[in-house]
Amino acid sequence: MTYQNFSLKQLQEIDGAHHLHPFTDHKDLRAAGTRIITRADGPFIYDSEGNEILDGMAGLWCVNVGYGRHELADAAYAQMKELPYYNSFFRCSTPTPVLLSRKLAEIAPAGVKQVFYGSSGSESNDTALRLVRHYWALEGKPEKTIIVSRKMAYHGSTVAGASLGGMTAMHSQLGAPVPGIVHAMAPYAFELSLPGESEHDFGIRAARSVEDAILEAGPQNVAAFIGEPVMGAGGVKIPPASYWPEIQRICRKYDVLLMLDEVITGYGRTGAWFAAQSMGIEPDTITTAKALTSGYQPLSALLVGDRIASTVIEKGGEFYHGYTYSGHPVACAVALANLEIIEKEGLIERVRDDTGPYFRKALKERLAGHGIVGEVRTIGLMGAIEIVKDKETRERFPGDGAAAVVVRDHAIANGMMLRATGDTMILSPPLIWTRSTIDMAADRIARALDLAEADLRK
Repeated sequence: MTYQNFSLKQLQEIDGAHHLHPFTDHKDLRAAGTRIITRADGPFIYDSEGNEILDGMAGLWCVNVGYGRHELADAAYAQMKELPYYNSFFRCSTPTPVLLSRKLAEIAPAGVKQVFYGSSGSESNDTALRLVRHYWALEGKPEKTIIVSRKMAYHGSTVAGASLGGMTAMHSQLGAPVPGIVHAMAPYAFELSLPGESEHDFGIRAARSVEDAILEAGPQNVAAFIGEPVMGAGGVKIPPASYWPEIQRICRKYDVLLMLDEVITGYGRTGAWFAAQSMGIEPDTITTAKALTSGYQPLSALLVGDRIASTVIEKGGEFYHGYTYSGHPVACAVALANLEIIEKEGLIERVRDDTGPYFRKALKERLAGHGIVGEVRTIGLMGAIEIVKDKETRERFPGDGAAAVVVRDHAIANGMMLRATGDTMILSPPLIWTRSTIDMAADRIARALDLAEADLRK
């Protein structure tokens, strides 16, 4: 039985009867009906009615090499025929995670050479949380358990991931979050900078809110600071250039580990293998997932720095942690093929030298002057468009993000997949986008903004 045997209405009815979606108002969804995506190719996705949509989100921040890559399907098929699964417990391994671990050690920032596998970024952030607390216990400082995070941060949907993140809506449904996690201010200059405050000074102030949190908790009690190099799901919040060097200084001053969440920014998004490299950050752990396989298989990799790894290996004994699918051979085979494509096609260099700069130019020139756009910001192939009612005062439309939803719906109706996060439209397209694809996106977004403004100002 295949989906072609069912009409759109039948699929929607079955979906509504049995399928609970992530981050969804299920009553609203079941009344409206789901959009059924049936196939994809290159930078485009297609729905059940044959509509072609330019995917501005690379699936969910992940399909970096684009859709329809036969090399990845072939890698999965070959591995499935030879060894579809075996675990990495019982002192066992399989060839693909072994080779992938070597590859990741080669491309990771200096001093980061160990890998722990899972199936999602949420899982890897759970692992990172456990690992840093375990590290300090092994170092004779078991009281160092507190993790400093940031408001508006996103670190996954598990109990630990949601606790690490700074999304208040998620916290309200969590009930009992993981204890020992505190949240400092986000580096979100568009809303949080003071009148007349320079970008540099705002970055320093935002970083020092982390220092304030460390001092309030007591440095002797703080295990680590966790942060996304660029806040992704929180609205592509790009910190000023002054921010991360100051964070690095603060962490070193108080002997606090630095946990970097690169689930979104890893594997080429910012014009380097990792944003740590493009931003000069020296982390102790790096959480990665998503674009590791371009979304073709679920796989995450927590990259662990030498400081933590040497202690855990030499002093730790058995680490009582792991997953059934840690180092899944098929997922790792796809990851190896995916990284080969990124290298062979020069996608990172393209983002750094060509499409990233052109993406910024095109979006700023075409969209920044629009009547409901308060700011356009980009880094590599990530972008954000702030939706406002008044450009001068940055006053928002009423409805707490409702205006961005209007923009999103017009964009999709005009063949452009965007995501609305609060009052911000965000983009994270496949790295295979060219200048012509970027021009197409800018045209379609401009059209959506025009239609949305007409609706919003009625």
